[in-house]
Amino acid sequence: MWIEIGHFAAILALLTTILQGGAAVVGGALDRPAWLRVSRHAAFAAFALLTLGMAGLEIAFLNHDFSVAYVANHASTTLPTFYLATALWGGHEGSLLLWAWLLSLFTALAAWRHWSTHPRSIPWVLAILAVLLTGFLLLILFLSSPFERLFPIPPEGRDLNPLLQDPGMVFHPPFLYLGYVGFAIPYAFAMAALITGRAGDEWVLATRRWTLFSWMMLTVGIVFGAYWAYYELGWGGYWAWDPVENASFMPWLTGTAFFHSVMVQERRGMFKTWNLFLITSTFALSLLGTFLVRSGVLSSVHAFANDPGRGVYILAFMTLVLLFSFGLLTARSDKLAAPARMESLVCRESAFLFNNLFFLVASFTVLLGTLYPLAIETLTASKVSVGAPYYNKVFIPIMLGMLVLMGVGPLLAWRRASWEQLRGQFLLPAGIGAAALVSAFVLGVRHPYAFLAIGLIFFVASTHLRDFHQGAAARMKQEQVGYLLSLFRLASRNRRRYGGLVVHFGILAMVVGFIGSGLFQEERNVLLKVGDSLRLGGWTLTLESVGQQKKRNWQALEAVIQATHDNGETLQLRPQKRVYNKHSQPTTEAAIHTGWREDLYVVMGDEVTEGSWNLRLYRNPLVSWIWWGTGILCLGVMLALTQGRRLRRKTA
Repeated sequence: MWIEIGHFAAILALLTTILQGGAAVVGGALDRPAWLRVSRHAAFAAFALLTLGMAGLEIAFLNHDFSVAYVANHASTTLPTFYLATALWGGHEGSLLLWAWLLSLFTALAAWRHWSTHPRSIPWVLAILAVLLTGFLLLILFLSSPFERLFPIPPEGRDLNPLLQDPGMVFHPPFLYLGYVGFAIPYAFAMAALITGRAGDEWVLATRRWTLFSWMMLTVGIVFGAYWAYYELGWGGYWAWDPVENASFMPWLTGTAFFHSVMVQERRGMFKTWNLFLITSTFALSLLGTFLVRSGVLSSVHAFANDPGRGVYILAFMTLVLLFSFGLLTARSDKLAAPARMESLVCRESAFLFNNLFFLVASFTVLLGTLYPLAIETLTASKVSVGAPYYNKVFIPIMLGMLVLMGVGPLLAWRRASWEQLRGQFLLPAGIGAAALVSAFVLGVRHPYAFLAIGLIFFVASTHLRDFHQGAAARMKQEQVGYLLSLFRLASRNRRRYGGLVVHFGILAMVVGFIGSGLFQEERNVLLKVGDSLRLGGWTLTLESVGQQKKRNWQALEAVIQATHDNGETLQLRPQKRVYNKHSQPTTEAAIHTGWREDLYVVMGDEVTEGSWNLRLYRNPLVSWIWWGTGILCLGVMLALTQGRRLRRKTA
C-alpha cells in the first residue's frame, strides 16, 4: 500500500508543480499577488508530496517488498540495514527521485527565504524551478518509475551491486546531487534577472550562499567518490579520468570560476555577461552529467543505467534549457554593459579574468576528452579511448597557471597596481618560492611539474600567510590586543575574504597530495608464498597467512601481511578478495595503512600456483593530504558562509 501512496503523491507533485509554474508566470506577468501566493504554497506542497513519495519507496525497501520492481532489483533479505535504507539511490530510478526531491526542497527553501527580500525576481525563480522539476518528474513517472509493481513476486531480491555496498558510495551520490541541484537556484535567479531586465547585483547577492554551499557539496561529493575508488577498486589510485568522474568535475570547474568572477561584479560592476554565462554553463554541465550517467552511453563503474530512451529525453531536455538560457542571454546582452572598464593588466580584475579563462580552458579540455570518444563511436562505429596521458599533459600546466593566480590575485589592488606595491607584496613570497625550488633541486626532485609545483606552493602559501600577518599586525597595533586575538578579530570582520584564503590553503594541501601520489608512486606486482618477504620503500612486508573470512552476506579470501618500517613501526595489513552471496563476481578490498607522509596499499590477487599468491603493493606518498585538504577547504567555505553583509563597491 505504501508504494501506491508514494506513487500517487509523486503524481500529485507533478500536477502541483505545473500549477506552481503557471501561477508564477501569471502572477509575475500581470502583477497578481494572489497568484504568486498560490505558486509559493504550491512549491511547499510539491516538496511535501515528494517527501511522501520518498517515504513510500523507503518503507518498501525496509519491508523487503519485492513486489516493487525497483526494490527487487536493488535489495535482498541479507542486505545489511544500513545499505538497505540507502539502496533507494542505488539505481537510476531512485537516484532521479532523490534529485527531484532535493530540487523540491531547494525550491521550497528559496520560496521561503527570498519571498520578501526579492519580490521582483521570485515569481520567475519559482516559474523556472517549476519547469525544471516538471521535466524531472515527467522523466521519473513515465520513463524511470521506481514505483512499478512486479508480478509474480520473487521470493528474494537480486541484491545491491557489491561495489555500492560501501559507506563511500552511500554518501557520494547525495553530496554530489546537493551540489548539482544546488546550482539550480543561482541559475534560476540569473534567468529571472534577465527576464526582468535587472541583471545587476541583486541576483548575485541573493545567490552567494547558495553558490558556496553547492560548490562545497559538489567538492565533498567528488572527493567521496575519489576516496571510494581509492580503497574499493584496488588499483592504487583515486582518479582515473573516468567519463563519469569528468561529468562531476566539469561543473566544479565552471562553478569555481563563477564564484570568483562574481566578486568583480560586486566590487566593480564588471563581468555581468561572464557571470551569467558561467552559472548557465555550470547548471548545464550538471544536466550533462545526469545525461551521461543515466543514458547508458558510457561504460563506467559509476554508470549503472542502460536505457538510451531516458538519455534521449534528458538530452532533449538539456538542449531546451541551453537554447532558452543562451537565447535569453543573447537577447538581453544590450542591458549587460558594465559601468566600469579594465584600466590595467596589472590589477585584481585582470587576475580574475585570467582565472576565468584558465577554468574554462580546463573545463573544455575535460569536455573534449569525455565527448570525443562518444562522437567517434557514433560517426564511425569504431571505439577510441582518451586516457590519463591526454588529461595530464593538458591539465597539469593549467593547474600550475591557476596556482600562480591563486598567489597573485588576492594581493593585487583593484583598478591598477603600481610596481612599488607589487615589489612590496611579492618580493618576500617570491624569495621563499625560489628558496623552495633550490631546496627541491638539492633534495633530488627532477620532475619538471613537481619542481615547479613545489616552488608555487611555497609562493602561494607565503602570500596568504603574509596577508594574514599584515592584517593581524595592523589590528594588534590599532586595538592594543594580543596577536591571536587580533588574528581572530581580523578573520571575523571579513569572513568571506579570509574564509577564501583558508579554502586556498585546503587546495594547496590537495595539490601536495596530487603531486606526491601522482608523480612519486611506487608499485610492485609480486608472487609470494607464506613466509616470503619483500622490500617497498622503507618497509619490509611478510606474508604470514592466507585464510577464509565470512560475514552476513559475503565470504572472502584474506591475506595477513606483517609490515615493519625501518624506524621500528610495525603493523598488520589484511587485504581481501570478497565474493557476495548474490553475485559471482569477486570484489577487491584493499588493505591501506594511512600516514601523513605516505600510504602503504596492498591488494589481494589470485592463487597463481599452489601456495603462491599474486599481490600488488603500492607506496603512495602524501595521498592523505588530499583528504585533509578537503576538510580544510570545507572549514574555509563554512567561514565564508557566515558573512552576509554586502561589501561596498569602490568607484575610486
